[in-house]
Amino acid sequence: MTKLFKYIKGSAIIYVILAPLMMFIEVVMDLNQPKLMSDIIDIGVANGDISYVLNVGFKMILVAMLGILGGMLCGLFSTLASMKMGKNMRQGLFDKIQSLSFSEIDKFKTSSLITRLTNDVTQVQNMVMMALRGMVRSPLICLGGIIMSLTISIKLSIIFLVVIPLIVVSVILITSKSIPFFIEMQKKIDNVNLVMRENLLGVRVIKAFVIEDKMRRRFSSANDELMDISIKAQSVTILLWPLVTLIMNLSVVAILWFGGNHVNNGSLEIGKIMAFINYLVQIMSSLNMLIMSIINFSRAKVSADRINEVLDVESSIKDREDAEKIGKFDVEFKDVYFKYNKDSEYVLKGISFKVSEGEKIGIIGPTGSGKSSLISLIPRLYDTTSGSVMIGNKDVRNLKINDLRKIIGVVLQDTTLFSGSIADNLRFGMEDATEEMMDSATKDAQAFEFITSSNEGYNREVGQRGKNLSGGQKQRVSIARTLIKNPKILILDDSSSALDMATEAKLQNSIKNRMKDATVFLIAQMISAVMDSDKIIVLDNGEIVAIGTHKELIKNCEIYRSIAISQLGEEVVLNV
Repeated sequence: MTKLFKYIKGSAIIYVILAPLMMFIEVVMDLNQPKLMSDIIDIGVANGDISYVLNVGFKMILVAMLGILGGMLCGLFSTLASMKMGKNMRQGLFDKIQSLSFSEIDKFKTSSLITRLTNDVTQVQNMVMMALRGMVRSPLICLGGIIMSLTISIKLSIIFLVVIPLIVVSVILITSKSIPFFIEMQKKIDNVNLVMRENLLGVRVIKAFVIEDKMRRRFSSANDELMDISIKAQSVTILLWPLVTLIMNLSVVAILWFGGNHVNNGSLEIGKIMAFINYLVQIMSSLNMLIMSIINFSRAKVSADRINEVLDVESSIKDREDAEKIGKFDVEFKDVYFKYNKDSEYVLKGISFKVSEGEKIGIIGPTGSGKSSLISLIPRLYDTTSGSVMIGNKDVRNLKINDLRKIIGVVLQDTTLFSGSIADNLRFGMEDATEEMMDSATKDAQAFEFITSSNEGYNREVGQRGKNLSGGQKQRVSIARTLIKNPKILILDDSSSALDMATEAKLQNSIKNRMKDATVFLIAQMISAVMDSDKIIVLDNGEIVAIGTHKELIKNCEIYRSIAISQLGEEVVLNV
């Protein structure tokens, strides 16, 4: 938990200091009220001195007003401090997630990361706000109330030796029982977010397969599980309230019993008994607030641990202090083996090949053969398990990540567009791109016509994940976004699968002319997309089966030939 206090910075530090000071003022004023009331009863009322009663009554009003002011300012400063801490924490957590490599991000579910950024941060934020109020007020009231009670009657104060240990033991026992439930509850919130996210993103599939009822039952099940564990957690913690109330009521009875005896003996005035009961009520009320704070703290600790779990992860992909500069743009794989984690199987085995600067390389193979995994190693989306990937005879692990990725343009298989305009999406490739640059890139990506056919043009709004564009339109905008940065190494991962053959042919021709000096990697399912490549790499089961031109592979590679026959026809292949 203390690790997260580093996010209390800037003006939040001032608010964290001011909040307890204001609460101290409120506590001092509240502790004076029973004493003043006792004086009114024992001196003013007992002696029939109305002027004394009015004078002390005025002091009580003044003390109450100061206490209210202190409490209001404490509430304001604690709220400001917690809100600013929450903002800093969310930003720090978001920045950390952005800095992690795919390997680390794969360890956390997306739904879990969303919960940690929202619900978990809110829990910690609420705990800080309550700590600056309740957890400052409660100890001060308890200590001050006990001291004031001792000044009234040491004998009656012995009651606290029984009452306070009983409450402390009750809090420890019940809190230790509730924490496991809170841990499980946060996991159930993750699960609800997971199911909800899948339903929202997959709504078209759900409707197409008419499985609304099935998905509704799935969400209902996750929702019920969250409700059940929440009820269990709250059922345990709620036991504290009646327990503390019972102890408080028994304490009041004890004070009245023993105090009444002292009054009869003439050793104690009635006003002091009233003051003592007021101090007892204040102490018990502060203990109630402390209990609530402890309950919130136990839940916030679970959330803090989940936040720190992300913050403590070190990215496996980071810059080295002696990073080298990139000079040339030829690419070489040297005996590369790769698996996604230590417990999984190798998806790439013994990959070795060299690509000269300016060459176009096609990569083809059956589904699951490792094509996307192979190209993800070039921009260091993942690092090799063994072996090395070289650019310009320099290991990519020795290059600065930003420098490396600036020279590489990647169009991934899963097309992702962001909410905003088409221009906003294109400028992800180059922030200061002019309209002429956008025209050039969209023309080469075969996207210019459909963009300019609408009245909004580049200002046309793109829905979340490009939901208001067709699959082919999204792919073409995504390709244009990459082309606009004119990368030295271009990677196209099956990025034209939604295009018809005529449009794809135009696209390939435009890319060939535009990127003639760049090194191009093209993953495709269709042989027609890669057959004019300088080299074609055939992958199967994570291994290179063959490397060669289209004609060479037709003659020498059985896997390539069978794919070609199924796509192009036997006559075309035989003519080759």
